[in-house]
Amino acid sequence: MSMRQRPLSISLRRLLFGGSALLLCAPAAFAAAPQEAAGSQADAADPAKAKLLGNIVVTAQSRSQEMQEVPIPLQIVTAKQVDTLAATDLSRMDIFVPGLVVSGDQPTQPSYQLRGIQTSDFGVGTESAVGVYIDGVYAARSGGALLAFNDIARIEVLKGPQGTLFGRNAAAGAISIVTNEPSDRFEGKARLRFGNYGRRYGDALLNLPVNKDMALRVSVLDNQSDGWIKDAASGKRYGKDDDWGSRVAWRWNVTSNTRVLLSWDHERLKQPPKPAIGLIPLDADSNQRPPFPDDPAGFLNPLHARLYNDTVDAAETRRFDGATLSIDHSFDWGSLTSTTAWRHFNTLNRGDYDGTNHIVSYLDTANIERNTSWYQEFKLAGSNDLADWVAGASWYDERARQTSQTNIFTDSLDTLVRNVMGLGTPLTDISNGLAAMDVPYTLLGDPWHEAISNVGRFKAYAGYGDVIWHLTDRLNITTGIRYTRDQKSFSWYNMPRRADEFDATVGALRQAGVIDMLPPEAQFALAAFGSNVIFNDGSGAPIGVLAKRSDRWSNLSPRVVLDYKFTPDVMGYASVTKGYKAGGYNSVQIGSRFAPEKVINYEAGLKTVFPDQHLLLNGSAYYYRYDNKQSLTLDPNSAGSGVPRYLVSSTDQQAKGLELEAQWQPVDAFRLSFTGAWIDATYRHAVAASGVDLSDQPTGEPKVSFAAGLSYTWRNVAGGALQFDLSHAYRGKSRCNRDSQLQGECQISPNFDNGAAQQRTDARLDWSSAGDHWGVALYANNVFDKRYVTGVSNITSSVFGTPYATITPPRMWGVELRAKF
Repeated sequence: MSMRQRPLSISLRRLLFGGSALLLCAPAAFAAAPQEAAGSQADAADPAKAKLLGNIVVTAQSRSQEMQEVPIPLQIVTAKQVDTLAATDLSRMDIFVPGLVVSGDQPTQPSYQLRGIQTSDFGVGTESAVGVYIDGVYAARSGGALLAFNDIARIEVLKGPQGTLFGRNAAAGAISIVTNEPSDRFEGKARLRFGNYGRRYGDALLNLPVNKDMALRVSVLDNQSDGWIKDAASGKRYGKDDDWGSRVAWRWNVTSNTRVLLSWDHERLKQPPKPAIGLIPLDADSNQRPPFPDDPAGFLNPLHARLYNDTVDAAETRRFDGATLSIDHSFDWGSLTSTTAWRHFNTLNRGDYDGTNHIVSYLDTANIERNTSWYQEFKLAGSNDLADWVAGASWYDERARQTSQTNIFTDSLDTLVRNVMGLGTPLTDISNGLAAMDVPYTLLGDPWHEAISNVGRFKAYAGYGDVIWHLTDRLNITTGIRYTRDQKSFSWYNMPRRADEFDATVGALRQAGVIDMLPPEAQFALAAFGSNVIFNDGSGAPIGVLAKRSDRWSNLSPRVVLDYKFTPDVMGYASVTKGYKAGGYNSVQIGSRFAPEKVINYEAGLKTVFPDQHLLLNGSAYYYRYDNKQSLTLDPNSAGSGVPRYLVSSTDQQAKGLELEAQWQPVDAFRLSFTGAWIDATYRHAVAASGVDLSDQPTGEPKVSFAAGLSYTWRNVAGGALQFDLSHAYRGKSRCNRDSQLQGECQISPNFDNGAAQQRTDARLDWSSAGDHWGVALYANNVFDKRYVTGVSNITSSVFGTPYATITPPRMWGVELRAKF
């Protein structure tokens, strides 16, 4: 599509029209946006209107284009679709985007997956293979990548490597979140939701034109709920929401060709950590040690088991602040845009890792992060009859701190010694002996803390260019390349363990001469407990020693795309693209280093609209080879030196897949949509931490996923319009390999399904007044209350015999009230 440079004011109007077009056309997997509330009585769809099915303005290629003109497989999620599903962040609706998986049960440590590729390690030493961008700015680290939706215009999910246009860490794809800009029209709206499990949600927006050149836009949200699962012993509720956010955006048209846009984002999250549902049946005696080793035949079904979590000071919190300054100026030949961004967040996540409330098997972990980043980009763009082009340079600087903390009690330390080392329970025996001698001391019930701290300093420089060459009126070829230079420095410091109460007791006993009276094996045990037992020298973590590494990596990420217009409504394309993810470090594996990830993707597809049939059909086929993919896996070999660790392992993978999108609108009031994905993802070369060879084995990604939706609108109902939306999604069964059972990703017990196929159905009945000034809706997520086990953690199985599971939430329903002026 030929794109000529336009004055800034015209470009702004086009963008605003694009935002309106988003409300007219729903991508697959979601119901359509509502039709006009009070107006047309037409029953049949106008063929000309059918072309609007793909008429969504996107910026997937760093330039404004209609969705059907972009030779990239992408799915658009509009603000209306977010509202239809009552989603508060992307993890609450990812199943409706086939190929995308967002794990959000820990919003400060989420993981993103596209086309079977994800990086599960959340530490500051590594980054996701799926790039998340908010208004073009990279979301640094996982801690700031999953924020609550606040005044968004759309979400562009770009599948396949996007390294040329989006840069590093978009090897699997990119998620581009675009927010609304201040407009020249006065606008205000507010919304309230009330639902089961104490749901209380509210948001409000005010768009205020200051004068003919300036406008201010302010939005706030507050998301609260009481939680969907309760601890059977303490009564504390988990699965709660407690999230508050605000956004302020200011726009100034300095001249007819120069615009300044300044925005500020703030979020405060404070809620319990994810619930860990224990699989071992235990009685109420907190001193009862779980059977060891555990027996999967006797596991509880986590979908029906009671929750017992006893983490001291359990919490998941985040404070996020960010500012973005965008300045763009139009010239006769093109435009220049400068983007400057600052991000800062603090996070804490401390939760249960044994799934019991027994002190003899107590284990919790805490992840504490502090992150500050700066980003600067200069972008030039222009177009003429020969080509549309974009070129630019960027700089990124990040400072990250993390503490990975493991907390136990001396009672659970005794259990570790008994189960792993076979040395009995020395602290219990000594304490019993002291009680028998009427010595008023005990070595039990004392907290024990071990931690590794990390400091990372990361810089990245990049230069890129991308040109769409118009060879003929129908044929385009796109060539692009990005050069990236990464500089990283990283440090590990394994802190000496803290056990102040225990040390005070041992000191008092030593001073009283009691230690010398103990048997030699007891004295040996106390001496061994004078140092770390989890992050110890035997686990490759020298105590009290600062370890450092520095690395530099360079990469060229090119792309070549050929697209051809067979007719004005049918386009075919073929592409070869490369992606790159920077190398990194495992935050709890001292001295570790892993190489950059690289991917090459071959793809061909069709994008079509059939106006007479009121039908849109898009499809693509792809094959990729992925080298050095980083995965966080449980290392069972580390159990002998303490609690097992998660290590980052590198594997080579490949996948072939098909994707299909269809939308059909036979009449204005009715629309059907479908999006489907098929993928066969396997390891080319991989050896698991357990030593198992996984070559030619499936990676675990299900073969089939799809989402479908329908929407119907009745007009002139109580002076307005009544719309019904129904959405259904399916994600297939996990494909198991030789290491899946250890990682808790497939069937491990006959008492419940793990890794089973998942389904979800959402429904909404919405009435809006004429002009959409008032509205009320009833909605339900997971209408049929489908519940699933999403994974089993075995991190404490080889130490305490206490695996635990995570499960999906139950059905949620509510009522929504809204006003707009």
